[in-house]
Amino acid sequence: MSGLPTLLLVDDEAHSLSAMRMALEDDFDCLTALNADEAMTLMEENYVQAIFCDHRMPGRTGVEFLSDVRDRWPETVRIIITGYTETNDMIAAINDAGIYQFLTKPWHPDQLMIAAKNAAQLFQLSRDHDRLSLEMRFMGKTAENKVEARRRTLREGFGFEKILRVANSPMNATVELARQFASFDVPVLISGEAGTGKDTMARAMHYASLRSEHAFYEINCAGLPDDLLRVELLGAKKGALPGTPNNKIGLLQKASRGTVFLNGIDALSPQMQLTLLRVATEGSFEPVGGTETLTTDARLLTGSHSDLAAAVARGTFRKDLYYALAATELTLHALRARVEDLPILAQNMLGELAEQHRKPVEGLTDLALEFLANYDWPGNLPELSNELTRLLIRTQDVRLGPELISRHILQADPSVSARPDPVAADVMSSEGTLKDRIEVMEARILRETLTRLKWNKSRAAEELGLSRVGLRSKLDRYGVEQPSKHDNTQED
Repeated sequence: MSGLPTLLLVDDEAHSLSAMRMALEDDFDCLTALNADEAMTLMEENYVQAIFCDHRMPGRTGVEFLSDVRDRWPETVRIIITGYTETNDMIAAINDAGIYQFLTKPWHPDQLMIAAKNAAQLFQLSRDHDRLSLEMRFMGKTAENKVEARRRTLREGFGFEKILRVANSPMNATVELARQFASFDVPVLISGEAGTGKDTMARAMHYASLRSEHAFYEINCAGLPDDLLRVELLGAKKGALPGTPNNKIGLLQKASRGTVFLNGIDALSPQMQLTLLRVATEGSFEPVGGTETLTTDARLLTGSHSDLAAAVARGTFRKDLYYALAATELTLHALRARVEDLPILAQNMLGELAEQHRKPVEGLTDLALEFLANYDWPGNLPELSNELTRLLIRTQDVRLGPELISRHILQADPSVSARPDPVAADVMSSEGTLKDRIEVMEARILRETLTRLKWNKSRAAEELGLSRVGLRSKLDRYGVEQPSKHDNTQED
């Protein structure tokens, strides 16, 4: 026995098993199996800390195999590797097999190694917890609380997997770059429109860094007055401000050896920019109302909703501060630029909302997802969450269709018709004749109305002030067709 943690690698492709083994064998004892039956035999004969299992395999799938593992060896950490992105499969894996992490193909060796080390640590903490629980009657709850806190921190260490995306997502390259930046103790500037998930990315980078055992704090600088922001960051001496009868410790002091994420730094005043420059370059500051110079070892991650380089060129943001904070930079895609991810984002978000509001739903129909994917989401993830919350509240069905989607989203969709709309691009670019543009808008109104009314043509004709014959004529003229003959259509 080598004394190294033992991993079980399961994949029906021999070359994939070989690649995984080469990436991990220096730090782990690696067992390999080409199918679920071989893997189950190895589980019965060995002490396995974690499993990396392919999702699609002949015979039993990865989810089915890991579900059995969960029942028999619940402490073994279960990780799925998949080249497929079906949302229902992922949700089933989480619910049925208790999956701790998804890895998408193609994976990077460093990504695989970090996942394996985190899994081994989580397994050991689970074993430690079981041992300590036998001693709790003599030691009180202190030790239990410490172990549970460490386990919770490690689970948060799978932070990059919270950035949901599919195998061909534009976000993949950004996440891989963030993984590399995470392990180097340098400032990172994260740019992107409001609502693109800069806070989630910053938290994931913290928990993938060497500072993951220490505190993570975040604050949104946008909209905060200078005096409040200064107190929150730097702290304040007793009596320095009304309502501070005692010394207040600021985030920079609380997060020493940890991470502070300052979002919205493009909104900082010139005075706060100067204060932050000293922190970024010297690691020193004075609390509000104090004269003693304090130091911090906190790592600074910052977020900007706008292009800071352009702000530097305009003279509204300090050049020296920009270079101090942007040793490395990440740019997050807007939701409209990662439309491939929208189905998995929407389904996962809906599941969380359903649990939060205790209203069971199964998900969204394909047609509802199609409408959502064709909208440009200027409000990004928060706007999507708001729309799904509204749908969840209003629906009476367990599977959400498009009829309750907001009208401006339904009208924005140009692709429901089975035949292409030749003038839509001209309308969006303000070209084409007035007649052409009016016809395209008329077609969109027809689609939106019929979708909202579940393709009840009598009700649609009445609402639009048309006869049944007139409505049918317009539908034929514009090529507006019912998306599926299996829909809940009502002719009358």
